[in-house]
Amino acid sequence: MNPEKIFSISSEQDFNEVALETFRYQYNYNLVYRKFSDLLKKSPKQVNTIEEIPFLPIDLFKSHHIISSDADIQKTFTSSGTTGDKTSKHHVTDLYIYEQSFNKGFRQFYGNIEDYVVLALLPSYLEREGSSLIYMAQHLIEQSNHSDSGFYLNNLSELKSKLISLDSSDQKVLLIGVSFALLDLVEDFQFALKNTIVMETGGMKGRRKEMIREELHSILKKGFGVNTIHSEYGMTELLSQAYSAGNGIFNCPPWMKILIRDPEDALSYLKNNNTGGINIIDLANINSCSFIATQDLGKKRENNSIEIMGRFDNSDIRGCNLMVL
Repeated sequence: MNPEKIFSISSEQDFNEVALETFRYQYNYNLVYRKFSDLLKKSPKQVNTIEEIPFLPIDLFKSHHIISSDADIQKTFTSSGTTGDKTSKHHVTDLYIYEQSFNKGFRQFYGNIEDYVVLALLPSYLEREGSSLIYMAQHLIEQSNHSDSGFYLNNLSELKSKLISLDSSDQKVLLIGVSFALLDLVEDFQFALKNTIVMETGGMKGRRKEMIREELHSILKKGFGVNTIHSEYGMTELLSQAYSAGNGIFNCPPWMKILIRDPEDALSYLKNNNTGGINIIDLANINSCSFIATQDLGKKRENNSIEIMGRFDNSDIRGCNLMVL
């Protein structure tokens, strides 16, 4: 499939047509996905709407080779995990599609990357190989074309000085950081930022106790002196990101869609404002699997925005784990 068709979607009808075409393609060329679909008795003959498409349990990225292409693998992105845990592996045969996805997605929500200095506080990701977030951040840093853009690990004092200097000079800044590192920063230093977007990528990664979003954002807003905390919602198994400009309410780019499944019946969907499991259609995943049943909880609002609520307690995708064991 031509990637340009994915990134030229401009209507609901466009999306549905490309999604169904993608399903047919991946059913034919992704052996794992075809086996899973056949177990659910969902071949292309039985699927006429996106709601009828089978969604692959995300855990299968830990145990199976999920790929829909015979091209050479250019990069394998891996998830973080504690010692002994299986990690997800996302085999990418066309990095250009990933780059198109995060570049076009960022531009839709935030404008030209060249307008920003990008400061990336992502220590847990920098300390390991294979992070798709680091790959994206590296490219955004390079494309910002600003000598002050860069990564920060443990040098929080240096980051503090850089952030205050840039913000006070009316330079637009994007500070993107993992949650525990942003908390470390505001515990050590106090800010009153006027020209900076603070964006958390989630995850305490075992460094701190987990906290609900409202508590996390309240601490960060007070520490950075900002009115809102932005968020990025992505994962190893995706090549697209949803973004939130505050309050945990996310919007997707045109080639990505979130459906809310019934936690008691994984093949049924809930109406707006009901909490359930998050199924993601990511059409940028054309060469792996575009239809993924995650372990996250959320609910859809009337304007198609999504509220991310957290994770299933036992990460059990009920009724959709036919091949996980």
